[in-house]
Amino acid sequence: EYSEDSNSEPNVDLENQYYNSKALKEDDPKAALSSFQKVLELEGEKGEWGFKALKQMIKINFKLTNFPEMMNRYKQLLTYIRSAVTRNYSEKSINSILDYISTSKQMDLLQEFYETTLEALKDAKNDRLWFKTNTKLGKLYLEREEYGKLQKILRQLHQSCQTDDGEDDLKKGTQLLEIYALEIQMYTAQKNNKKLKALYEQSLHIKSAIPHPLIMGVIRGKFGLERVGSCHGKISRTENVLFSPVLFFTECGGKMHLREGEFEKAHTDFFEAFKNYDESGSPRRTTCLKYLVLANMLMKSGINPFDSQEAKPYKNDPEILAMTNLVSAYQNNDITEFEKILKTNHSNIMDDPFIREHIEELLRNIRTQVLIKLIKPYTRIHIPFISKELNIDVADVESLLVQCILDNTIHGRIDQVNQLLELDHQKRGGARYTALDKWTNQLNSLNQAVVSKLA
Repeated sequence: EYSEDSNSEPNVDLENQYYNSKALKEDDPKAALSSFQKVLELEGEKGEWGFKALKQMIKINFKLTNFPEMMNRYKQLLTYIRSAVTRNYSEKSINSILDYISTSKQMDLLQEFYETTLEALKDAKNDRLWFKTNTKLGKLYLEREEYGKLQKILRQLHQSCQTDDGEDDLKKGTQLLEIYALEIQMYTAQKNNKKLKALYEQSLHIKSAIPHPLIMGVIRGKFGLERVGSCHGKISRTENVLFSPVLFFTECGGKMHLREGEFEKAHTDFFEAFKNYDESGSPRRTTCLKYLVLANMLMKSGINPFDSQEAKPYKNDPEILAMTNLVSAYQNNDITEFEKILKTNHSNIMDDPFIREHIEELLRNIRTQVLIKLIKPYTRIHIPFISKELNIDVADVESLLVQCILDNTIHGRIDQVNQLLELDHQKRGGARYTALDKWTNQLNSLNQAVVSKLA
């Protein structure tokens, strides 16, 4: 039940009818609906008890999945917000109703709810409720990948947070962070790193916001927390915002860095995002920990990410265990075990589009390490033999060999006619000699410089 503050004198009959109806809600919801209808009939002029009755009828119809009737009752309730109840009470109630129905998986229903609310708010001029409803609708468009509609919402939200000069109103820092969070999610989904970087630079100018720890996690995952943290000050643990822009930026920053091959920066961002998600109790922490492990593998670190104090408690978590085993196989260059884990835990690992996006790179890395170890004793080696050892097609072996030769990981040439890899150990030794010679010359120069200073 929501706050029941009201300046009106309670009508005893209405009050009794309301509470009698409410008592029926759990055991006989249909009877409760009929009983709440009597509250509306007894009410006469629109007031507090009718508003309360309609809230209950909306909830009951939602539970009964009677959505058309639920929408009718919601539209009826919205006619009360102009004069029948106080502005604060109506705002709190509508927010609560929107949160209540947001658990629905029916996107069309949610869209109708949000759009109906916005239509009713045109005359009510409740800026806070308008902003919150629009961000909810924007999030819905994001989930549905309706980016054109989302961009329209974002333009309206930006306009509501601008000064007369068209600049960001920094007094509305928290709202601006929510807008940026929504916008960054869109560009992350579209893999538009150029826009992501521009938004990050804009977010650095927002100094008045006091973000939730979740907000801290989002920014950190996609950008750098050390800079963001200095801009946003202390973290509030009580503010309940739709997004966690800072957390969100952090997570998104990690994704951005990973896609650009900046694995160490991504690792730092994901680690900070994970810590903040963990601190706020967000279930998002497990997903972010998976990204942290992914970045750890891609940066070819020999340090197990689960050795850290923050990550260690999750090492055997059922959601994380597959990644725990994966990083162990990866660091041991155990390609058989690595592929086995991927196959056994396919849905757990591959259902995440971002992880799936980088699995091929992990496979290429581990195959490269196994390949280098495999060919080391030979001057010539049959490509079909490599294919068998790596458990991949000959064509994939050739592709891997070409890449390794081009980046000088392997010195040799491919004889496609005879299906051979011919290795040039002399060239490899020559390169090593050249490096040693260069190092010797540098030491000699350093020695001469020291002698000159002492002379």
